[in-house]
Amino acid sequence: MKRLFPAPWLSLALWMLWLLLNLSLSAGNLLLGAALAILAPLMFAPLRPLPVRIRHPWVIIKLFFLVGRDVVLSNIAVAWGVLRAGKNPPRSRFVKIPLDLRDANGLAALSMITTVVPGTIWSELALDRSVLLLHVFDLDDDAKFIEHFKTAYERPLMEIFE
Repeated sequence: MKRLFPAPWLSLALWMLWLLLNLSLSAGNLLLGAALAILAPLMFAPLRPLPVRIRHPWVIIKLFFLVGRDVVLSNIAVAWGVLRAGKNPPRSRFVKIPLDLRDANGLAALSMITTVVPGTIWSELALDRSVLLLHVFDLDDDAKFIEHFKTAYERPLMEIFE
């Protein structure tokens, strides 16, 4: 059964979404939606991430609030940087951050965090996952930013995933 339905909840969700988007319960839509719901997870099964093993779940809550705080503060900082760009242009640059985090799920979470926080863009990850190239909108001190990034995001993710 697991071979036919590698992700049963995903199959069910795809089938329901197909029916909802088509607004029809005709036999053709039921069969086409079922075919999509069965074939899509089978085709994409090799792309699914490794099973997640969360080691310290309470760290997730701490990280959630820390990222939330950084999102609010970064929004204010980016807005202020844009408003004063005429007189004092932002000091945008790329920063190479050495990484200790190696878990694929942790790196995926880290990429989502950097995408959510305004003013930072995940640009490149070294093939050996040892260095992250990040673009920062306005940066005074590289070392201070790297230390904050590693302390605020990387270390909690290492506690969660490794």
